[in-house]
Amino acid sequence: MTADYKKYTLKFKRPSGTSRGVLTEKETWFLKISDGNSFGIGECGILRSLSYDDRPDYEDKLKWACNNINLGEKMLWEELREFPSIQFGVEMAFKSLKAEDPFVLFPSEFTSGKKAIPINGLIWMGDKQYMKEQISEKIKAGFSCIKLKIGAIDFETELDLLKSIRSNFSEKDIELRVDANGAFDPKKALRKLELLSNYQLHSIEQPIKQGQIDEMAALCRNTPIPIALDEELIGITDVTEKENLIQTLKPQYAIFKPSLIGGIRGTEEWKKVCETNEIKWWITSALESNIGLNAISQYTFTLDSKLPQGLGTGGLYTNNFESPLKVENGNIKYNPSKNWEFNL
Repeated sequence: MTADYKKYTLKFKRPSGTSRGVLTEKETWFLKISDGNSFGIGECGILRSLSYDDRPDYEDKLKWACNNINLGEKMLWEELREFPSIQFGVEMAFKSLKAEDPFVLFPSEFTSGKKAIPINGLIWMGDKQYMKEQISEKIKAGFSCIKLKIGAIDFETELDLLKSIRSNFSEKDIELRVDANGAFDPKKALRKLELLSNYQLHSIEQPIKQGQIDEMAALCRNTPIPIALDEELIGITDVTEKENLIQTLKPQYAIFKPSLIGGIRGTEEWKKVCETNEIKWWITSALESNIGLNAISQYTFTLDSKLPQGLGTGGLYTNNFESPLKVENGNIKYNPSKNWEFNL
């Protein structure tokens, strides 16, 4: 068996704002393995300053994984615990290699085009007018769940946006989620959550920065809005540590991003811990290309979650790969009659 990789830079159609800054491009690496007869494709993508494996020796480790591909999927995954995005790329590539169709990793009613996955419509940070335009577009496009990135512009302006939505759409019409990406000051966070609670929000993701265990535990205990952990899960690779974190913080929800938490196996570890502790969850992509998004979407469908997932990021780029994935009426769908255009 042989393996190699190639770096690829995804370009945003429009700069996309988060509380950690504005994104204009996203780096990713494609891992290709072959057994002489068939090939498999995996995607290893990082988010700078967020991914646990955003480190100088990243490509060296990717090269090591290619040189040691004959160790097999399971052993490689264990050896790569410090590199969650490479874990996911390796898993994906092996599943792709073993599949009848290298792009159908989890055959189901999703990949046959019979069923779709409900997703949230993502509203990026920007000035008030731009965010209003995005909200209007998502509602017109049939989304019943909208997620707003907050924490970068004036908080009063963000409250005004939420008020504007709620003045036109009730809680039954539109489910509202917000994502602070850790932007709130721990001393002011509870007050901000109290103000946000006036707008019947489904949840808030990561109100304060990860690693502030006592402060987050207190917030989860006293919050008027359900809290979903996101960044808090990144970098925790030991199962016992995962159990300790969930049992200590006791959040209302957890969000799994396979590229950031060790791929499918890592997600399964978190899922088991959360379900044991009666914590609900959903899955979100981490700005992968359509290759990674395809694997995450297919895997997500097999879990039969009833919550809207965070899988609507495929249309963000000017140079993504044409694929059978399509967002329509607030769902992500797979059209099996459409061919992939992946020629890297």
